[in-house]
Amino acid sequence: MDTVLLRTFVTVAECQGFSAAGKVLHRTQSAVSLQIKRLEDQMGQALLERTSRSVLLTAPGERLLPYARHMLKLEDEAREALGDTRRGELIRFATSEEQAAAYLPALLPRYAERFPDTRLEIHCDMSASLVKRFQEGLLDVVLSIRHLPTQSGQLLGWEPMVWVVAEGVSPADWATLPLALNPEGCIFRAHALSALGREERRWEVHYSSQSPTGINLPVQAGLAMTVKTPRSVPEGCRIVGEAEGLPPLGQVEIELHRRPGHTSEALEAFCEELEHLVIDHDDVAAPEPSEAVT
Repeated sequence: MDTVLLRTFVTVAECQGFSAAGKVLHRTQSAVSLQIKRLEDQMGQALLERTSRSVLLTAPGERLLPYARHMLKLEDEAREALGDTRRGELIRFATSEEQAAAYLPALLPRYAERFPDTRLEIHCDMSASLVKRFQEGLLDVVLSIRHLPTQSGQLLGWEPMVWVVAEGVSPADWATLPLALNPEGCIFRAHALSALGREERRWEVHYSSQSPTGINLPVQAGLAMTVKTPRSVPEGCRIVGEAEGLPPLGQVEIELHRRPGHTSEALEAFCEELEHLVIDHDDVAAPEPSEAVT
């Protein structure tokens, strides 16, 4: 059985589409479709059902999928055992700067000890931008805050959003709340402005930055307030208490994206270590098992 065709099949199944799979595999949609047809001809039955909106597995496709994943894993392990990846596997990982600061200090030394030859290419940006690059096949693993529903995101848990000001500063000191927020498109910004709008509070965005440093500096100086998760409260700042009159912000969803159709011991271990660190964090509420995969 041709593992190239199996890898294409697994990728299409996990991406739920030929176009998305083509981006991951760096192939045209027609090439992906042709490879699936070749595999279906070999199997003698349809493996995927095409609809106007997505691609679904047929009953034979559902039976084949776990075997295909296992065969691909064995192939990757064999290549590693034979030294096929002489420089070590490259994992292109991406997350926000604040998530990197929260989880990578514990993850990197532990992971490097287990897989000293694995190379990590680390990218930091806003979650929406990183997920887009992942969908274009430019990244292997993304830890993100969910902005929009995706086909590839695995829900890891929920994390509360909180209002943050400098120590010694009270929101009551401001008639108009000065805000320091990420640019348009950030879910933290959207939640903040929506919450203030419901309460009819006066506000103005005084500072806007894609970088946490650009947000943190005016907040630490007592010039503005912002929205964070508890893990990301900067030094010299505090979480605004519920009794201080600001509206609740709700929670955000944390999700993990893994490159479809690709597996290895090093990649699986990296994702597992990262997942455990996120779920074990004090402020993260883990989903029930039935909710964990989306």
